[in-house]
Amino acid sequence: MFDPADFPKPTLVPVNGVELEVFEAGRQNAGKPIVLCHGWPEHAFSWRHQMPALAAAGYHVIVPNQRGYGNSSRPTEVSEYDIEHLTGDLIALLDHYGYEDATFVGHDWGANVVWSLALLHPSRVNKVINLSLPYQERGEKPWVEFLEEVFGGDLHLVHFNRQPGVADAVFEANTFQFLRNLYRKNEPPREFRPGMALIDLARAETPLGEPIMSDDELAVLVSAFESTGFTGTINWYRNLDRNWDLLADVDPIIRQPALMIYGDRDAVSKSERLAEFVPNVEVVNLDCGHWIQQEEPEEANQAILKWLEQQDTI
Repeated sequence: MFDPADFPKPTLVPVNGVELEVFEAGRQNAGKPIVLCHGWPEHAFSWRHQMPALAAAGYHVIVPNQRGYGNSSRPTEVSEYDIEHLTGDLIALLDHYGYEDATFVGHDWGANVVWSLALLHPSRVNKVINLSLPYQERGEKPWVEFLEEVFGGDLHLVHFNRQPGVADAVFEANTFQFLRNLYRKNEPPREFRPGMALIDLARAETPLGEPIMSDDELAVLVSAFESTGFTGTINWYRNLDRNWDLLADVDPIIRQPALMIYGDRDAVSKSERLAEFVPNVEVVNLDCGHWIQQEEPEEANQAILKWLEQQDTI
């Protein structure tokens, strides 16, 4: 297990009208940036196993707590968490360090941001690596409306939008239990769970499955969310339909070289049409659940480093 005391100390970086709490490794490798984007409900700390490996491979590793998380800014307006703001933060972060472009890595919601970043700012993204969440086709209906028709109102992506504040309060009243119960290995394989299961999870006294982190590691996340609450982070979900509108006239094809890493026991479904929208993609499957880079850090590192090395030789 990782000793949280070994995690780099952050700096606050002013970008795009907010401040981001940014952790770095390999500053001496200036000129070869790689930006790691966490998911929900995570933290830059979720990349603790990847940062030293990427720095040792010659990368300047830049890991922000994105807006709403950690000590980064938490705007009060819901619309300030839309995809233009989230991707704009990352572009401003590149500008801060003086980089024209970078390799971007995302997990879960971070993957969604990275896919969108490659669409909205293609010249600033040289390569894409995403974990768990494949490219999401825009479709003919707004995402929340579509998901509600397919999965019903209990799906968390729908529930967060239709009943604002309800889940936020439950998670904040049960932060330790929620995160302790959430960060477990998915055993055995299972289908996508309805979203109310997350609220049930926050109230469950007894966790199921093997934990993916030590008590000390979990304490980092619990402390962060006890300080910030969950509303800013859930506001990302409350912009799904706004993002659908914002991407209406954008070329939907990801043209950069891309690596997609799936967990075979992840509740998030794999995409059967990924190559249609990401033609230069390579797919890797690992024997793990949703929290890929934390559940199987060595395997994830090997997959990422191998692919990056291959790209450097092309």
